[in-house]
Amino acid sequence: MSMRMPGLRFKADDGSEFPDWEERTSVELCSRMIGGGTPSTSNTDNYNGDISWISSSDLDVDNITTVRRTRFITERAITTSATKKVKPGSIAVVLRVGVGKVALLDRETCTSQDFISLEDVTGDTKFIAYMLSARMQREAVRTQGTSIKGIPATRFKELTYRMPSSIIEQRKIADLLSTVDDVIAVQQAEVDAWEQRKKGVMQKLFSQEVRFKADDGSDFPDWERKKLGEICEYGRQRGIGAHYVGTQNMFKDFRGIAINDPEAEASGSLYFEGDTLMSNIRPYLKKAWKANCNGVCSTDVLVFHPTNVESDYLHCIIASDSFVTYVMSAAKGSKMPRGDKAHIMHMPLILPSLPEQRKIADCLSSIDDIIIKARAELTKWQELKKGLL
Repeated sequence: MSMRMPGLRFKADDGSEFPDWEERTSVELCSRMIGGGTPSTSNTDNYNGDISWISSSDLDVDNITTVRRTRFITERAITTSATKKVKPGSIAVVLRVGVGKVALLDRETCTSQDFISLEDVTGDTKFIAYMLSARMQREAVRTQGTSIKGIPATRFKELTYRMPSSIIEQRKIADLLSTVDDVIAVQQAEVDAWEQRKKGVMQKLFSQEVRFKADDGSDFPDWERKKLGEICEYGRQRGIGAHYVGTQNMFKDFRGIAINDPEAEASGSLYFEGDTLMSNIRPYLKKAWKANCNGVCSTDVLVFHPTNVESDYLHCIIASDSFVTYVMSAAKGSKMPRGDKAHIMHMPLILPSLPEQRKIADCLSSIDDIIIKARAELTKWQELKKGLL
């Protein structure tokens, strides 16, 4: 049976067709594979060297060139542990926790036991890194929901790939994907910049460094000291409803939610339009959302119902780093910390009048609109890259 060819092909510079693609296994992609290892932590001098050592947490899933280098080990740490040097131009592939991450190494590096690295790649290095990234992300999906934390090195070595036999076609594909990555990086930087601006504005507004004026130019009243429980209450009604929100379909860093089947009904805590929902499992993930409809949520999600506060302003309080810091200060549990519900409602606040709350909320909402548009553009480019891969 002939191998199925990709739906999108480049042509040579003279307009001719490139040769048919070929099939290779992982071991045929390079001349040498190197496993990673972890230097002993009993001797802190091991990390006072100048050779970078990376783990899976130092990589991003969607970018093969992102490698955060924060730990540097000594030559002695290498000789007394399982870790080995990997030379520049190699490709590091995560096989254990964090499957789906691949990095193109631009300098001499040592890797943790989560990795296997490919040295002396036979082909265009950047193309093969992209190809491995796409494949390993598919493998990562297959391992979800199981007790398997990764894939064995023996299985990785047996994986097969369809790839151009012409290194020139490989380079054309890699150049295209690299160009898309450059656009994604610029768009991500724009999102990050606006999110930082919002944090700065919130700091100035909530500290009263910047104050609004009333529509007639007069000053608003002084802010009043309150506790969170004086301006809102927990939603305690239980029932059956649609638009189910669980901790799993809430995005971290206050980025909202995703509901796959809005009409599907489930039982849980009822929420109403204008309420703010927050995941009470691992609050440090910063999962919060202001409801734009009625629905039902998991009992692991706290529902804050405004009683004496603008709903948008309440959401500004809940979806803030200072609120998360306060919740975590009394969270219970180590592996899966949960916020203490009584402690949360005792959070001290300094609250502006309702008219000033509206102005603050409107200001922050306008920044949110810009961030949402920037994120949507970023998502389009990310989806384009997935489609190309």
